Amino acid sequence: MNTKVYNAVMGGNADNNIRFADLRNLRNLFDSVGFKETIRGDHHIYKRKDIPERINIQPVGNKSKAYQVKQIRIIFEKYGL
Repeated sequence: MNTKVYNAVMGGNADNNIRFADLRNLRNLFDSVGFKETIRGDHHIYKRKDIPERINIQPVGNKSKAYQVKQIRIIFEKYGL
C-alpha cells in the first residue's frame, strides 16, 4: 500500500490532486478490509456485505474526483477501517 496516497486521502487536504492511478493502487487496502471490486467501464466499485455504502471511483482525466475521495475518507472514518 502506498502510505503517501493513503495519508493524502485520509488527510483531506488534497482531494482535488490525487491521481486516479494512485487511488486505484489502494485496492490492496480495500481488499484487506474486506471490500470486493467490480469494474464496469471506467467505474471501479467496491462493496462489503456489512456496509451499506459503496465506494465508486472513476477518473476525470488522470485525476480522481474530489467528492469520491471524500466519500472514501468518510466511509473509512465511519466504520473505523
